[in-house]
Amino acid sequence: MKIHISFDMNTVGKIILQEQMDKLQLEYSFTNTGEFELQEPVPDDKLKELTLGLSKYGIEILENKKNILVQKIKDLIIEMVYMDDNIPTTSSISSYLTDKLNYAYGHIAHLFSSTTFTSIENFIKLQKTERAKHLIINSDLTCSEIAWKLNYSSVAHFSSQFKNVTGLTPTAFQRIINKRREFLMEEIQYEINNNIKT
Repeated sequence: MKIHISFDMNTVGKIILQEQMDKLQLEYSFTNTGEFELQEPVPDDKLKELTLGLSKYGIEILENKKNILVQKIKDLIIEMVYMDDNIPTTSSISSYLTDKLNYAYGHIAHLFSSTTFTSIENFIKLQKTERAKHLIINSDLTCSEIAWKLNYSSVAHFSSQFKNVTGLTPTAFQRIINKRREFLMEEIQYEINNNIKT
């Protein structure tokens, strides 16, 4: 039997960090998404143990300043895309990142593209598509409501961008999800019926 899950990466990351820090008895506090502060210097052996413990979950401690800034850009974009209210428009995204990071947008955009080999705009498009998939799977919102929530200029623009990323229109994606749910419910009903008979 297949079980479908949904999870929030920020929450998962925080829980993993908390478990690793508590295991090593380190005093810490979270400062921002993807960032925490240790309250006292950490011996090299404990830092290595922390690095190893986090790497099991695909979490890497960043030391290179460029990589740290790129990760902050990614974290801010993800945080922005997952806001409960409407996300900022494309034109105000540059202001949003500039205000949060205290760097000129040109510098931010150049650093991001030279490090990740993709543009900030493309990263935002991918994150908005992931959020849209999440909303299609976990809510009863229509395509129009999702387009509005994710600040697309129109449903057609949303549909076109979704299809460019996934190869499917939002409606086709929704049909596939509904078919899977129906199939899963049939499997569950079948198992229940067989268990009742035995």
